[in-house]
Amino acid sequence: MSQAYPIELISIEDKEKLMDKYGRSFLYEVKSDIYGCCIKLLTNIRRVKERWEENFYAMSTNIRSHGRLVVVEDENKPTKVYYDPQSKTAFLINFDYYGWIKSIALSVAGDVLEDEHDIYSIHGACLDYDGRGLCFVGTSGSGKTTQAYGLLRIEDVRVVSDDWFFVRIFGKDALAYSSEKNFYIRADLAKIWSEFKGLVEKAEFDKQGRAIVDLRWVVGKGRIIPVTTLKNIFILKRDPLDRNIHRVLDSEEALNYIESQNYFNPHLLVKNDFKRKLRNSFFYELFKRVNVHLINTIKPPEETQNLIRKLISL
Repeated sequence: MSQAYPIELISIEDKEKLMDKYGRSFLYEVKSDIYGCCIKLLTNIRRVKERWEENFYAMSTNIRSHGRLVVVEDENKPTKVYYDPQSKTAFLINFDYYGWIKSIALSVAGDVLEDEHDIYSIHGACLDYDGRGLCFVGTSGSGKTTQAYGLLRIEDVRVVSDDWFFVRIFGKDALAYSSEKNFYIRADLAKIWSEFKGLVEKAEFDKQGRAIVDLRWVVGKGRIIPVTTLKNIFILKRDPLDRNIHRVLDSEEALNYIESQNYFNPHLLVKNDFKRKLRNSFFYELFKRVNVHLINTIKPPEETQNLIRKLISL
């Protein structure tokens, strides 16, 4: 899974130099709660500050930050992330796509949680049906959002997250936790599932065709939940050369597959042997506790939806 933007790891001394360079330009400082981590945004870009506040839960300004995002424009530099793993500080230079900004914020929080609390990130959508959690992961364009929102048309299905969630293993259970206050949808959502037409009409989309929305407008407050126990993981792919539509993977197969795809997360900031061992150990233990389905989404969305509903006994 290719990286959407370049990332350079820097020393804490380099971090201080960049802070000295950009520090006087900060107009806005916002502290937010990302699953218990205080992540601070520093920026001079108003639209970034406003979207951030729509996206994440607020954190008390009295709490010391665990990680920082510095989002600035610099005409003398290309689009790039500079990340200091020691201070958990990321500098985002010339980022005009908010989807990347929020994902890097979640990745900084994930870096803290992964190293210090045995809590891991999954880049995907997470839902709950009758107390049983399910999630969708896969490469971009494989249908994660389509299938997640397809299930949300059912009243008994509730949502934890549509893009990124955190998982912690307790004994024989794997608990999935929400990460964001609101949801980030595509403008074409209602073209696939007409039930979301009203939500799309109310939304303000950016030039990338994305908008932050409150799903409670459509599904109600009671169907947005903070945690579920994972029981099924659906790995989605779109491969017209593969005739197999559905296959169950064992723990080893699932681990090999997801590792080969960079854990389906192009926003991971630190990728080294230490992190690979941590992530592999987590995913192997996770896959021992859930059913893992590999779904080829080459059929029309409704056909894939019907198969998924059958597999989770909806």
